[in-house]
Amino acid sequence: MKKHIPNLVTLANLFCGCIAVIFVLNDNYVLGALFVFLGIFFDFFDGLLARKLQVQSDLGIQLDSLADMVTSGLVPGLVMCKLIGLAIGSSFIVSQADWNDTMIWLGFKIQPIVLVGLLITLASAYRLAKFNIDEDQQTYFKGLPTPANAILILSLPLIMEFQNSDAMNTIILNKWFLIIVTLLSCYLLNGSFKLFALKFKTWDFKSNAMRYIFIILCIVLLVVLQFAAIPLIILTYIVLSLLSQKSIV
Repeated sequence: MKKHIPNLVTLANLFCGCIAVIFVLNDNYVLGALFVFLGIFFDFFDGLLARKLQVQSDLGIQLDSLADMVTSGLVPGLVMCKLIGLAIGSSFIVSQADWNDTMIWLGFKIQPIVLVGLLITLASAYRLAKFNIDEDQQTYFKGLPTPANAILILSLPLIMEFQNSDAMNTIILNKWFLIIVTLLSCYLLNGSFKLFALKFKTWDFKSNAMRYIFIILCIVLLVVLQFAAIPLIILTYIVLSLLSQKSIV
């Protein structure tokens, strides 16, 4: 029975991702983000449970990636589609033409530009497929993990909702900013650079100095900047990883 426990946790991640999709499609980004964060929580513990119970399996690896594809791949792609739609003053899918270049497909009128957001979903799928066949990424990551990327994308509507900053909202709702973020996200997901994993084999400071420093910085930034800290945290994660390239093995 215990061999199924990690897989049940993984399925909880997938369930949260499905619920998040429903909320995002109904323009509720806060609850969508909440369920994504909950799914990422389950995603962290399924692997930990599998190792502790010594029940790692190929099935678990594949199931984990399939769950991540929804929670950390599909959801951020849909969020970006929605944000681009807001930036151009249109819905994701509209019933009447707002632009001359609106595309009619199967009875729906779709703004082609909003579909750029789905590049994040495609890039996430490619990254997860590469991860499954890469035997090197046990103690580090190549490129930005899909959960971290999902948090980055979901931070944008959360900043708009809670930061109450006209300047930030103006930047976020600029279509070119969103397109650049989308392309940057695709690159970060599939880059060849190494990023340290937040996996502690021991708790001593010397061998985990970079991890402890990163966690402390995350706490400070979140307290000071709230959701606006998330893009800075992702940037800090990448910078610290690049500075410690030689020690990442």
